[in-house]
Amino acid sequence: MTQSGFIAAIDLGTSKITGVIGRKNENNVISILECVSLPSENSIRRGTIYNIDKAGAIVRKLVSMLENAQGQKIGKVYVSLGGQSVHTEVIRESKQLSASGIVTEEVVAQLRKVAEQYKPDLKQKYGIGDVEYFLDDKPEKNPVGVACSTIEAEYQVVVGRPNLALNIEKTITDKGRLQIAGLVVGPLASAAIALTEEEKELGCAFIDFGAGTTALSIYKGGILRRMVTIPFGGRNITRDIAELNFVESDAEQYKIKFGKARESSESSPFSSPFLMKPDIDLVELNRVIVMRLDEITANIKEQIRLSGYQEQLGAGVVITGGASQLRNLDEYLTQKLGMPVRKAASRKTLVNNSPEYANDPALTSALGMLLFASENCEKMIEEEPLKTEEKKTKGSSVWDTFFGDRGGDKEYKEQTDRKGGRKDPSRQPNKENKSINLGGKMKNMFSTMFEEEDDDQ
Repeated sequence: MTQSGFIAAIDLGTSKITGVIGRKNENNVISILECVSLPSENSIRRGTIYNIDKAGAIVRKLVSMLENAQGQKIGKVYVSLGGQSVHTEVIRESKQLSASGIVTEEVVAQLRKVAEQYKPDLKQKYGIGDVEYFLDDKPEKNPVGVACSTIEAEYQVVVGRPNLALNIEKTITDKGRLQIAGLVVGPLASAAIALTEEEKELGCAFIDFGAGTTALSIYKGGILRRMVTIPFGGRNITRDIAELNFVESDAEQYKIKFGKARESSESSPFSSPFLMKPDIDLVELNRVIVMRLDEITANIKEQIRLSGYQEQLGAGVVITGGASQLRNLDEYLTQKLGMPVRKAASRKTLVNNSPEYANDPALTSALGMLLFASENCEKMIEEEPLKTEEKKTKGSSVWDTFFGDRGGDKEYKEQTDRKGGRKDPSRQPNKENKSINLGGKMKNMFSTMFEEEDDDQ
């Protein structure tokens, strides 16, 4: 990419849509050129596009603001993919070698080719993430060249509802009038720019607190082990506060200004500092906040337990996202989860300017997406919009952009190129079924966790 070009990303959040343009050097360090956020205006619910027309109009306005500030036209963008249905599933593939067999790059590519054929029931595959190899039942990070009789590969596959990519394409391409350079899984982009390699190696629970959802990613041994999206977030807290006879906009202001993740001991009605706003009891405010946090944290704690890594998270908990800015949240989580908690935003080693953006946890996902951008997003004069790239939101675009560029796996990228045709669907790998067995109300809550609820924003 020439110095005149740039990379661009749009993060589709429940409370706001963020656009960012920047450049990236050969060391994968980002320079931010422009960053703009606009309210989502209820066009996105729980991380999923709900009103395509409204979201598209916001995207057009956002892009216009970025273009005016930068003085250059945007032709294509990378777009975040998320929502309460997005999570990982584990699939395993194995291959027998001869008694004196040695693992080759061809063997590794064959295993991945079979994994690519995986088709989840009633869901869409949005990419193959981290992989762990076992040679004769022993873990091995770099299997090529090692002698063994059996090799097994365990893949983390990102799946979600089939309409996620389709709605993004309608919003960005049809309504927003932009090409889609690629899709990036939001929670994984946040982790890439916020977590250190040491935290991933030691093991940590990475929690991205958004307005509509809370994404939990478990890392251990440098590998993503589990990712799940919990359908509760900061907006649920705001709406609980609004039940105290406030309009939602006032409730949000009170939460940001005075809210704490800690109950007060004495009741004290507080005169509002906001002009023409009603008074609020701070004890009642924080009681409501803690009640909802208890529910969200119960979900997080159970998902950590289900991962099987509860006792192996040496780096504890790392939190980011707009809703993570609630005061005392780190102390609250330390007490509830029994692990140290670190508040995180974009790492300074990956963003070399604009600390006002890099230090904002609400922008972690948007900035993290730039790490995986590889195409010049500037609109060229000779370029015909929506011709050369308009199919990129379908099929292989997610792993080509998000996973392929990181791994540098040329064979894999060639195999997943849409021009290569569809894979043989007759060979289906085995997938690991993970059931959730909880009693009473918690069981019902988890059984509906990955279902979209359009009537509840």
